[in-house]
Amino acid sequence: MAVIWRGNTQDCLYQDTISSGGGNSHKHKDKYKDKEHKHKDHKKDREREKSKYGNSDHKEFSEKKHREKERIKHEDVSTDRHKDKHKEKDHRKEEIKPKKEKENGFASPHRVKTEPDNDHFYHSPKSLKRQRDNDETEFKPKKIKLENDRVDKKGKKRKQDEDIKPKKTQKNKKGEVADGKKKAKKEPEEKWKWWEEERATDGSKWRFLEHKGPVMAAPYEPLPSKVRFFYDGKQMKLAPQAEEVATFFAKMLDHEYTTKDAFRKNFFKDWRKEMTSEEKSKITDLKKCNFNEMGEYFKAQSEARKAMTKDDKLKIKVENERLLQEYGFCIMDNHKERIANFRIEPPGLFRGRGDHPKMGMLKRRIRPEDIIINCSKDSKHPKPPPGTKWKELRHDNKVTWLVSWTESIQGSIKYIMLNPSSRIKGEKDWQKYETARNLKKCVDRLRNQYREDWKSKEMRIRQRAVALYFIDKLALRAGNEKEEGESADTVGCCSLRVEHINLYPEKDGQEFVVEFDFLGKDSIRYYNKVPVEKRVFKNLQLFMENKQPEDDLFDRLNTSILNKHLQELMDGLTAKVFRTYNASITLQQQLKELTSPDENLPAKILSYNRANRAVAILCNHQRAPPKTFEKSMQNLQTKIDAKKDQLSDAKRDVKSAKADLKVRRDEKSKKAVETKKKAVERLEEQLMKLEVQATDREENKQIALGTSKLNYLDPRISVAWCKKWGIPIEKIYNKTQREKFAWAIDMAEDDYEF
Repeated sequence: MAVIWRGNTQDCLYQDTISSGGGNSHKHKDKYKDKEHKHKDHKKDREREKSKYGNSDHKEFSEKKHREKERIKHEDVSTDRHKDKHKEKDHRKEEIKPKKEKENGFASPHRVKTEPDNDHFYHSPKSLKRQRDNDETEFKPKKIKLENDRVDKKGKKRKQDEDIKPKKTQKNKKGEVADGKKKAKKEPEEKWKWWEEERATDGSKWRFLEHKGPVMAAPYEPLPSKVRFFYDGKQMKLAPQAEEVATFFAKMLDHEYTTKDAFRKNFFKDWRKEMTSEEKSKITDLKKCNFNEMGEYFKAQSEARKAMTKDDKLKIKVENERLLQEYGFCIMDNHKERIANFRIEPPGLFRGRGDHPKMGMLKRRIRPEDIIINCSKDSKHPKPPPGTKWKELRHDNKVTWLVSWTESIQGSIKYIMLNPSSRIKGEKDWQKYETARNLKKCVDRLRNQYREDWKSKEMRIRQRAVALYFIDKLALRAGNEKEEGESADTVGCCSLRVEHINLYPEKDGQEFVVEFDFLGKDSIRYYNKVPVEKRVFKNLQLFMENKQPEDDLFDRLNTSILNKHLQELMDGLTAKVFRTYNASITLQQQLKELTSPDENLPAKILSYNRANRAVAILCNHQRAPPKTFEKSMQNLQTKIDAKKDQLSDAKRDVKSAKADLKVRRDEKSKKAVETKKKAVERLEEQLMKLEVQATDREENKQIALGTSKLNYLDPRISVAWCKKWGIPIEKIYNKTQREKFAWAIDMAEDDYEF
């Protein structure tokens, strides 16, 4: 062993042990223990040395000693790093356990399995066990090898540093760095595979349900005194209730709604209900009201929010995250489930879709006294805000909602329910597509039957059969009965009126053409010209005889009668099942026709979007072109033009490199040609991607692909297509959609058939 003497025998430092085998560890430990004492005695050494030598001698000796100490200190630090790795591993093992037992704020049973949400991961016991196992294998310390015949001190130090110094960003297979901390990419947690468990057969939706209730709308904050309201040119101070409703109108001054007579009439009527008697006597004409200062104030507020600093935005984000963690989750059957929307809608003015007769009416503030809470008897019940109480506390496990209330405009019941990725929503989706698959087995029999019914002697049966034909062939919605004046004038198949169709014995070279033109769901116009079978055409002529334009086409049919008949034909069959079936079967057929094995990834995705578009057109899923569409297309075209210029330059570089190769004929020139060719190939691929993107955008500018993808297409068709052609599922479904369809991603293989 090599030793360095420092004037005193007690200051002997053990530099290295030249040995092989396991005997070094105890000596290393002794070294680490002595280290602290050496540092404490450092000053004493200097004083002893100073008294022993003269000033000049002492200075020379001290510098030499300082250099020697710096060298050994560097060796000590390197060795300490190695020791810290052992400590860190043990410390990390101890830290993992509490994660498993961390309380979540609910008074539910202790063993709670959790599901991951968009932002956070919750550890399950199995995943933790795996993590501990990984720690033991991946973070096993590297043994330090020391050579017996090392003579050169520099070489000795360098070798030791190489052995001990850890790599800065060394990662294991799981994406973890060497110190055990995870980077941005987290290890996916084990998910609750509810689809592998047995379902309840007694009609119950859950056995245990606990949540914190809703987040109520923020109270009204009165306007600053500098923001004034004028009536007939004179300033007027409004009471808080009337002022709040006035601000709803002021916020919409630039909107088209405030110019519509129905909107203004309904608003003024409801606004007067909130005024004091004095205000009612003065404010009698909406045209004399001046909301301009209010409108400008809210515009300034909006601009201020956009101009907020990062710190201010971060504060809001932190607060939203706190609310999400407290109110955004519930415990259902010992699993943590995400709640879809836990906030009560704030008061405002009703807009509606299309020319809704109730537009402009006041949506009143929902108070705790309006709210019904649904949870388990044995759970910790949600507490209402101080000084208030809930309307009712219910314990009904036959329903899936957590909170409900009745809104003031239509008198309809609103609900707070679970997120689409939850078990309850997933089971409902799965059952919906299985019912549609069952229809596939008997659809030919049903079609033959309604064709026979076209010839029935009873008018009601003929009408039912023709309506069913349209629902099957055109994927029309059935349409529901509604009270006149309660909603916009929208119709479905069963509620069509004579004015909604035109019959043409021949049109555009086709026979027996029916032209449809009506407002469907959400006031979306449905316009279509389709050739139909001759007997259908003749029946329609019969149904329209002696009727006025406003009369019902199918006057002996409604949605209830139709669905009752369908239930007799197949268990669980409704008019909507036909829509789901036709959408899914169309997607499957289109994918088979449009997908080519020779296509690259972008081309295959374009084929998928075209198949999806065919379904959206069938289901009439339209949208208005986005406001920024033209600008985004111009930006995309600019990128395409720039990429074409780059490609032209790259091709010229290839020609130039080939000319050099002919002259020089050396290896360097040959490599240059290969590099230039690869650059051209890369640019060609990038250009093709941009052109495909432009085509896709242009084709989809008025088509809403998302509605059919999320609600009408069996996700297992898309998953199977991805697996068959090696397409990453992320290219078809985003993160939220992948969580919603986790059951389908796990279940479907590449040979799945709808």
